[in-house]
Amino acid sequence: MDLQIQQRVALVCGAGSGLGQAIAQALAQEGVRVAVCGRNEDKLAQTVATIVGQGGEARAWRLDLAAPQHFDGVLDEIRQHWGDVDILVNNSGGPPPAQAQGTDAALWQQQFSLMVASLIQLTDKVLPAMRQRGWGRIITTTSSGVITPIPNLALSNALRMSLLGWSKTLASEVAADGVTVNVMVPGRIATDRVGQLDAIKASRENTTADVIAEKSRKSIPLGRYGAPEEFGATAAFLAGQPASYITGSVIRVDGGLIAAI
Repeated sequence: MDLQIQQRVALVCGAGSGLGQAIAQALAQEGVRVAVCGRNEDKLAQTVATIVGQGGEARAWRLDLAAPQHFDGVLDEIRQHWGDVDILVNNSGGPPPAQAQGTDAALWQQQFSLMVASLIQLTDKVLPAMRQRGWGRIITTTSSGVITPIPNLALSNALRMSLLGWSKTLASEVAADGVTVNVMVPGRIATDRVGQLDAIKASRENTTADVIAEKSRKSIPLGRYGAPEEFGATAAFLAGQPASYITGSVIRVDGGLIAAI
């Protein structure tokens, strides 16, 4: 299928590893010019090298979601290099494990600023040009915890949930201008983040990460963790022209893990 997004410009947050990296690579394979953004410059360089080695076009920009005062500078550089952003992938790192009760208020505020407010600010900066051109894609990654809360991940469960309400509202505001807004919900995708969470749970339960992973696989109807490439391919489709009638949606990529309808 031709997704008809060759030469479009994408900004992918958190593209140095994990889901962000997989999305950046999938978009590049479709001929998209990818601004690979994140904090770790070494990891960003590796992502760029992989994309370029596969014949794609990418360039790295350091973008720290904790420092929104630098957003304008990064966007100006991308605009000068390729033009305005057509596809924005809002992808932030996961917060530390925490319980719903007794978690310090300062941590709640810090994580809200990082995981929610910063993504809203970044989106607001790219939307005007998208609306003026009559075409744009806003894709935000979250977690299965927004549908079925995950024990000991209260920060993620609660804060990512707010992104769903924001995305759904935004979708209705910009649909007439040709801009789609969707949320992606990963299940157990085989990334370093999921491996870390398995290790933390194993420590808490006095067992091994392998035992935790095996239990997880048994809870997934497909019987395995997802590959990052599978998640990236779904994001690329949502960014494509054939998906132009999909907006305000929550797309699960979970192997059937989430039991709720």
